[in-house]
Amino acid sequence: MIEVVIAQKKSYVVELDEGTYFWCRCGRSRNQPFCDGSHTGTGFKPVKFDITEAKKYALCGCKYTENQPFCDSTHKRI
Repeated sequence: MIEVVIAQKKSYVVELDEGTYFWCRCGRSRNQPFCDGSHTGTGFKPVKFDITEAKKYALCGCKYTENQPFCDSTHKRI
């Protein structure tokens, strides 16, 4: 099985407007923390999520969060 790539061991703090987004689950995207299609052939799929309030969000960079796509500080334990 192909392993997740840890994009970074901290969150990506991003300002998001209302809308639908796709978080990179595999860690291979060059457009972190968002999907750019680099998962093709890996068995991973991006995580679709909707934002209903425009503000800053902390999205997971290590890809091991239990609260996808949001950071839960799992990166501090890996």
